[in-house]
Amino acid sequence: MKYVSLLAVLFLLSGCVSTATLRGTGDLGVVVERATGSVQIVETSGHSILGEITGLGNLAHATVVFSRDQRYAYVFGRDGGLTKVDLLTRRIVKRTIQAGDSIGGAISSDGRIIAVANYTPGGVKFFSSDTLEPLAEIPAISADGSRSKVVGLVDASNDVFVFALFEAGEIWLADMHDPHHPKVTKYTNVGKQPYDSLLTPNGRWYLSGMFGEDGMALLDLWHPENGVKRILGTYGREDAKMPVYKMPHLEGWGFYDHYAFVPAVGRPEVLVIDMNTWTVVKHIPTRGQPVFVVGQPASRRIWVNFAFPDNQYLQVIDAPEQQVIKTLEPGKGVMFLEFTPRGENVWVSARDSDKLVVYDTETFEPVAELPSVRPSGIFFTPRANHIGW
Repeated sequence: MKYVSLLAVLFLLSGCVSTATLRGTGDLGVVVERATGSVQIVETSGHSILGEITGLGNLAHATVVFSRDQRYAYVFGRDGGLTKVDLLTRRIVKRTIQAGDSIGGAISSDGRIIAVANYTPGGVKFFSSDTLEPLAEIPAISADGSRSKVVGLVDASNDVFVFALFEAGEIWLADMHDPHHPKVTKYTNVGKQPYDSLLTPNGRWYLSGMFGEDGMALLDLWHPENGVKRILGTYGREDAKMPVYKMPHLEGWGFYDHYAFVPAVGRPEVLVIDMNTWTVVKHIPTRGQPVFVVGQPASRRIWVNFAFPDNQYLQVIDAPEQQVIKTLEPGKGVMFLEFTPRGENVWVSARDSDKLVVYDTETFEPVAELPSVRPSGIFFTPRANHIGW
């Protein structure tokens, strides 16, 4: 009898221990520490750091996507490294150096395929999300035989990826239903030096900004047979060329109603684009040159950070009024901002202050400050549920 009772106690204790160590992944995230080749694993419910994973190589301009179940993070490093990280065990599952210089990646809508955009050699490589085994490669070689850097890689619906060729001025669409045999549709002469792109939340419009000339390129993914359309002929650097201290990112997802809020290139302003007519309807003056222009979930607010020398600031735009309503100063070198899924908090990386600052988005008051070594990108697991992220 005593033996049975002892077993029962041990069973109950073991059950308590295992239950205490269980957790979901829906409120987890990854913070890139670019100077140390490390990532921090954070949780947003309690504003805390759970751990750190080292050995991820060169994380300058590193980006992250997540598996469908939100357990695994795929980290794309600037050294061409592709690393699969288990967020629950906080360890590296597998790491491969797949190219010489990588600029980011994406995951297919069904979660099977990881795509990596490469500068060197220019092109896109595809891998199994389970094993990181290579599946296919699309070299970014234009009609004249020259090779281009790949930029603006996004995942669209139905296992389609879209990306741009910087030097060639082209946009390519890759159908990956057969992951070993991509079907590529090429759109040429779309503009000079596309530098980044965005996908609208409904998955319809792929919009690519031009660095080498004014204007943008627009591809309707619901009707790709119609080709690429040039729009916003006066958008961009315009006649008076300004020094660009940091390339802006169109992947900011700053949308409200039928308006897109995008950073101007080299100019201290956010442009408001009417997506019904694809025309600029307003220039919103800002503190500096915008880098990210990000919409707060379930809100009328758009948040903006800036390039040097104004990168200690954040500004908040009221979207219906189309004007700045708040200026914040989280710390030196604000690199990135990421909202919790319902938008009650925003996490901000202040690289040169070695910290993360968490704000209450209703009051604009800081609710937490966490140490981080040269933090840059912040990525939360709910991104797994959105295309184009």
